[in-house]
Amino acid sequence: MSLVLAVNAGSSSLKISLFRRTADNAANPVLLLSSSISSIFAPPAKFKFSFVAPQHRSLNEVVDSIHDHASAFTYFLDRLKEEASVDLIDIKHIAHRVVHGGDYISPVIIFEDSYHHIKRLSDLAPLHNGSALSVIKSANETLPHAKSIAFFDSAFHKDLPTHVATYAINQQVAQERGLKKYGFHGLSYAFILRAVATHLNKAPDTVNIIALHIGSGASMCAIRNGQSIDTTMGLTPLSGLPGATRAGDIDASLIFHYTSRSPARMSHDPSISKEVKVTEAEDILNFKSGWKALTGTADFKEITEKADMSDSTITRTADPNTLAFRIMLDRILHFAGAYYLALHGDVDALVFAGGVGERSAELRRAVGEVAVCLGFAGIDETKNSQVNEEEGIIVDIGCSDERKRMLVCHTDEQLEMARECSLANEFWI
Repeated sequence: MSLVLAVNAGSSSLKISLFRRTADNAANPVLLLSSSISSIFAPPAKFKFSFVAPQHRSLNEVVDSIHDHASAFTYFLDRLKEEASVDLIDIKHIAHRVVHGGDYISPVIIFEDSYHHIKRLSDLAPLHNGSALSVIKSANETLPHAKSIAFFDSAFHKDLPTHVATYAINQQVAQERGLKKYGFHGLSYAFILRAVATHLNKAPDTVNIIALHIGSGASMCAIRNGQSIDTTMGLTPLSGLPGATRAGDIDASLIFHYTSRSPARMSHDPSISKEVKVTEAEDILNFKSGWKALTGTADFKEITEKADMSDSTITRTADPNTLAFRIMLDRILHFAGAYYLALHGDVDALVFAGGVGERSAELRRAVGEVAVCLGFAGIDETKNSQVNEEEGIIVDIGCSDERKRMLVCHTDEQLEMARECSLANEFWI
């Protein structure tokens, strides 16, 4: 039996799916079970383990022994042997989601050189690359017979137009240091593209969509003829939309005034200025900003429940939850409009995905109320409120099929990795 583990390491979580691959149907690996471990750095960790087959029991445990991603992965393997009676020798490949691949534009088997290449990029994706490397190292130690393969979020955006990927800075320095827009959430966007193409009965290379992957990390992507032509994240996942703890787009000079010794005013006076190291700036903008900095919580559902939705025309608010919601909405509309123009108005659908995108009926409604002016279908309130009750990967929440579609996609990065891994014949020689 040929089994593939698909591993998705978040900043403080780990999602793992186990698939069975058959050579005669490599494009459709079969999901056997899935697991998620959360609160890894805020013990006790929460461990979930569920089978597709109903005869097996599911687990929902609190675990004190999990304290990092490596111990989380080891705990999963122990439960896999105990609960599923899986012979670990049958796991042939381990597909790892790696956020930043730099110049790597296709999956690579992890050897010493590729491991160190990913490690050098960790500073550009501080919330994720380090976690992925921790699991890769653990996998190589505990499953030495299996191939660990890195699948890069940045690879989906490899064909960005030069003028989109280039920053207006000295190009000699930029090229020497690889300073350009890379883009992320690529595995999700690849899955969304295929799913929407199937739903619309179109070939993937004819699909034009504006896709939103909105979760604790949030981004958008303009896809024309099946290729990414622009995306909100850039050199790192920090730019673009705000996230749970990320600032999103800001004036680049803000961080210097933010850390100034003079809290009352902006100043270039050397006596009150402060040297800001890259690590400090990234810590503030990656970990101490976003919705949580505005409201005190990283839970967008809680923010939405507390926000005032009664009158969207009011331009000023003192309520932090309303402010956070409106900031998110404003930034989404900003990029949606830009991407609509970039696609010359030839857009098949606007697609919501990710934890917030798939669960927040309020955010979808707010975006939809404005998107109708661009020819998108109005939101059907019943469909919008029942998205998670509908079967299928794609849910159409629009009132009409005659206008540009409003869709929700239940994205699956693990399945996308397993599929790509299963189809790559060079990995099975």
